[in-house]
Amino acid sequence: MQLRQLGDVQVSAIGLGGMPMSIEGRPDETRALATIHAALDAGVTLLDTADAYHLHADEVGHNESLIAKALRTYGGDTSGVLVATKGGALRPGDGSWTLDGSPEHLREACEASLRRLGVDAIGLYQFHRPDPKVPYAESVGAIRDLLDAGKIRMAGISNADPDQIRQAQEILGGRLASVQNQYSPAFVSSRPELDLCDELGIAFLPWSPLGGISGAAELGGKFAAFAEVAREHDVSPQRVCLAWMLATSPVVIPIPGSSRPETARDSAAAADLVLTADEKTALDEAVGVF
Repeated sequence: MQLRQLGDVQVSAIGLGGMPMSIEGRPDETRALATIHAALDAGVTLLDTADAYHLHADEVGHNESLIAKALRTYGGDTSGVLVATKGGALRPGDGSWTLDGSPEHLREACEASLRRLGVDAIGLYQFHRPDPKVPYAESVGAIRDLLDAGKIRMAGISNADPDQIRQAQEILGGRLASVQNQYSPAFVSSRPELDLCDELGIAFLPWSPLGGISGAAELGGKFAAFAEVAREHDVSPQRVCLAWMLATSPVVIPIPGSSRPETARDSAAAADLVLTADEKTALDEAVGVF
């Protein structure tokens, strides 16, 4: 597995997003644990979760607890695995998403995540999404305070625009480790954020890099260029998509979600797929980025 820099550590070039294993349509626990173990077997050392990845109101942190169990039950060495979680988004249990970016909530959410993950300090803690009711500086300031207190080892933000990235970097005193935004062939509007992270040397973690739970299977049908390159290499269009992202910038670390061992293994294999310059250009043109 190829490695990439995230803050002060190196992680696998492809991570694993945990959300599909805990929200609507989630698999049973046996298959979910097998999926995480398959990713670890394939060399994945970045597991991304959030306290809001759950279905019912009484199971906040379902995915965090699942990942903690997967690490406890894995037969191999997990000392190099970085678990990244998030706080600031909530799911009341009716399928909706709400926000609470208040410093009080973020402090409480971090403490709860620490307990569920069973760690003394969270590897990477990310502010999940800006809350329009709370000044952004206050929310990021709470993340800074958690970093200073040793509750978290690294700080990140998610769903941020370029101004918020710069603001967070300033508030954190140059210690912003990562930005997690949506980015995929169907959603390239975060390219300015990706380019800014490349300029600043901050890890960029694309979420839903294959188009999300409902769109991943249709990627090759929607974007013929990815299917064509996939045929040339005898791999899946999804693997080509992740390799295309890796070729975009050394700061990019995709975190495709998965709920089946076979898709987790296929995603991890993208780190070994090398695209030619012509293939990269053709894929860029297909999605409208240059």
